[in-house]
Amino acid sequence: MAGPCSARLQGDVAAFSAALRTLVNNPQFSDVMFVVGQEQQKVFAHRCVLACRCQVFRGMLSQAPAGSQDSSSSVPPQGPFILGNVQPEVFLAVIEFLYTNSVTLNSHIALEVLTSSVEYGLQDLCKLCVKFIKDTLSVEQVCEALQAAVTYGQVDLQQHCLAFIEDCTAAVVRTQGFRELSDMVLARVLCSDRLDVDELDLVQAVREWAHVSSAVLERPVPEVAALPVRELRLPLLAPSELVTLESYNQQDLLIPVENIAAAWRAHALRRGSGVPSRLCRPRRGTRPRDHHRHLEPHAK
Repeated sequence: MAGPCSARLQGDVAAFSAALRTLVNNPQFSDVMFVVGQEQQKVFAHRCVLACRCQVFRGMLSQAPAGSQDSSSSVPPQGPFILGNVQPEVFLAVIEFLYTNSVTLNSHIALEVLTSSVEYGLQDLCKLCVKFIKDTLSVEQVCEALQAAVTYGQVDLQQHCLAFIEDCTAAVVRTQGFRELSDMVLARVLCSDRLDVDELDLVQAVREWAHVSSAVLERPVPEVAALPVRELRLPLLAPSELVTLESYNQQDLLIPVENIAAAWRAHALRRGSGVPSRLCRPRRGTRPRDHHRHLEPHAK
């Protein structure tokens, strides 16, 4: 006689997901509540779903009630849990993912949902956010996306954003997002040989960025700009442009005097002596100048 057989059979996944979706923020049968954002919007959920899908929520929902003397109390906290630093729409996107393994995103919340996915340890949600951001990237949002990618260690998104910036540099440097980059991320952008913008325009963009950062951080312009300024390729500028640069520099001291002196020395010696070779290398968008031919040996 043949032995018993067994198999795991799967029903309609879409119908199952749709049924669970009806439980998202549904007060009926819910046993935990969150008060979310400055709007103090109430969001209802089911602790068993949150706990089995997310380790962070499991820990939150397992803590003893406030004021309890017994940390091992079997009475679960009922809430409400106050989450004042997240937008309701963002939190609801996270809840939707936990219930249905899918998420509804738009360009206004995608980066914040990415942030929440990292904070809650939801790797699959993080991947969905990264894919959406890459597919919908725009000139206005690319710098904010790059900053988030660096902050949360999303290497693939970093590379995608950098490639986008390289193709649209002239437009990107005029955006508010560019002016809000950290000094470290801006310096990383300025390392690229493939930026499609002339060096003189890039120097002006960095100057505008530095003045914004100085005002926000309440620190002197030379201090906030020290890191990215090292990546400006001043030897590529013509003598007349260096003269203009010096006049601006007398006002804000953006660029160390020794950096400008090194650019003048490159002109006088007709070679990039004493200047790091990367600073003599034209970028993709650099306008040709007559003296560039003297720097060619340093561009290899």
